[in-house]
Amino acid sequence: MEKMENRIYGTTILAIKRGGEVVIGGDGQVSLGNTILKHTAVKIRRLYEGKVITGFAGATADAFTLFEKLEGKLEEYKGNLARAAVDLAKEWRTDKILRRLEAMLIAADATHCLLISGSGDVIEPEDGVVAIGSGGPYALAAAKALLAHSRLSTEEIARNALEIAASICVFTNSEITVEKLDCEE
Repeated sequence: MEKMENRIYGTTILAIKRGGEVVIGGDGQVSLGNTILKHTAVKIRRLYEGKVITGFAGATADAFTLFEKLEGKLEEYKGNLARAAVDLAKEWRTDKILRRLEAMLIAADATHCLLISGSGDVIEPEDGVVAIGSGGPYALAAAKALLAHSRLSTEEIARNALEIAASICVFTNSEITVEKLDCEE
């Protein structure tokens, strides 16, 4: 049986919240063990009337279940991402069926940029940059360096950081999807 770590971390998702915008990007590779099954998967979704952008790493069916659950929580809490995420993480951790789901999420809106996990974590990075998946550490480091030492747009930083991750991580490719949310701070 394949270990959970291999499934959850076999991708790269990066979120950057800076100024009046939020960007989430991800690669398109779908892997099963050491085999690439698909190059052009889209792992980024908009929820709650397009006001929340999400990305996932892990098992696809599990991620879609979590997207649906998060959408329901967003409806329940009238778009309050922080409350919806905490409630989702609580249910995900305690429910017999949900706690078996093998995925991680990043969700962002005009106010928050959150990492949500099945162990009950809801983490908001202090600097507005977060990444998940096997290439996550590479994309995170590249994004932080580009933010500190370049004048690129947030979208360009996300694309460049994901390209760097793809050049290092064998479970990440260069078929990149980036979604941008314009917001007022």
